[in-house]
Amino acid sequence: MLILPIKKKWFDMILSGEKKEEYREVKPYYKARFAKIFEMHPYSYIPTGLDTHEIMFRNGYSGDSPSFIAICSLDIKQGREKWGAEPGVDYYVLTIVDIKSK
Repeated sequence: MLILPIKKKWFDMILSGEKKEEYREVKPYYKARFAKIFEMHPYSYIPTGLDTHEIMFRNGYSGDSPSFIAICSLDIKQGREKWGAEPGVDYYVLTIVDIKSK
């Protein structure tokens, strides 16, 4: 399962249902990680958006940091400033479909 660290502010907002998306930069590091689990278009590595997967979000880096598992879909688009995205920047966007365990 893919484990992604997340800041406390965003962690709490997702758990409360206020934030519905999490953003990651469109860079080779995340392309490689997401391509291992999400369906991507050949050669372009643009997510098809047709599948969902379990992602663990962890508030910190240690194994005993608070975490939750969410069912997410993946896309590339611009995010919302109020949820931490910079205007005019494309991100890998993990859309939170459901929170499976807290």
